Amino acid sequence: MTIIIDPQSSGIAGNMIIGALVNLGANKDELKEIMEKSAEPFGKVNVNFSKVTKHGIDSTFCHVEMLEHKPSINYPEFIEKINDLDLDENVKKTSINVFERIAKAEAKIHGKTKDTVHFHEVGASDAVADVIGSIYAYYLLNMDKQKIIGLPIAVGGGRVKTTHGIIPVPAPAVVEILKDANIVGGPVDSELATPTGSAIYAEICDEITEFIPQIKPKKTGYGAGRKDFDHPNVLRIIEASDISQKDNIDVIETNLDHLTGEEIGYLFDKLMDTGASDVSITPIIMKKNRQGSLLKVISPRKNREQLINVIFKETGSLGIRIAPNMHRGIAKREFIEKEVEINGHTYEITFKNGYVNGELISSRPEYEDLKRIAQETGIPLRKIKEMIK
Repeated sequence: MTIIIDPQSSGIAGNMIIGALVNLGANKDELKEIMEKSAEPFGKVNVNFSKVTKHGIDSTFCHVEMLEHKPSINYPEFIEKINDLDLDENVKKTSINVFERIAKAEAKIHGKTKDTVHFHEVGASDAVADVIGSIYAYYLLNMDKQKIIGLPIAVGGGRVKTTHGIIPVPAPAVVEILKDANIVGGPVDSELATPTGSAIYAEICDEITEFIPQIKPKKTGYGAGRKDFDHPNVLRIIEASDISQKDNIDVIETNLDHLTGEEIGYLFDKLMDTGASDVSITPIIMKKNRQGSLLKVISPRKNREQLINVIFKETGSLGIRIAPNMHRGIAKREFIEKEVEINGHTYEITFKNGYVNGELISSRPEYEDLKRIAQETGIPLRKIKEMIK
């Protein structure tokens, strides 16, 4: 299953996440108890859930009302109180990760260290209830076992009044928390993305992309925001079957016209050993009719810089082209071991199977296994392949 978090029209806040997850099946009575109990060391809150309609869309509104304000405490004391809560360890650990994102953002903005950030800067009791409630519902619905994709966040616009005075929207903390996400301004002159909601989003999303991938929607939950606009102020969370697999890659290219065949072969192996998904070398005609080669490397995002360094060092190239943020569709892959009999002997071979929409589209024996059998038997490789087919 795949979960799509869609804050493109109305932004994101902790109570909106909780409302959408209740809409998807999280137990609201259980959440109310957990949220109120968890917030109590920081100030009493009252949590209520109600069904509301936002411009024709039925949604769940989670209202967290602060009943008590306690003096602010520093971040280490705050985390100590979170650790003392009677909660599942996974819920506590993930919740602390969320609070740490907020604390680091606040510290950077205000020129402090994380440990000197005070509780009112990290969040009050209602923020504690929002974070604990969201993460508790996340585990309640087994979302930790599903892929979560985040779409761009509408952050709003204008200005907002805070304890630090009037600041622009999005708030500096929101910009810092979402520095690796995709954000868009508007569509209203109001604050749409809160630091709490943004930090939860940043923590639980496995991938952040611009568009909904090819999916089969199963269930949709809508969490309502407090404000009313001329459009539905709701956060949409979609539970779906992912019928196509894809990954994010970078394509790295450069032209080669001064390396020998041996040097190109060494470069090929070096790039594969460094983590390239694939390497291809194509003969080309360059300017002034010089013969050369086009080196093309498919790179997982995490290995891009290492691969670029290898190309610079091994080729002496003065320029490398990078096409970032490309998506490639991939079939679901499964490796299956089978035993086959050849000339009276049994050999174990690994087959790589490919599936699209649950249908088997290919089944190929691994080359290294074919090579091993050919060397042991003396039978030509192509014959081994035919016999296995």
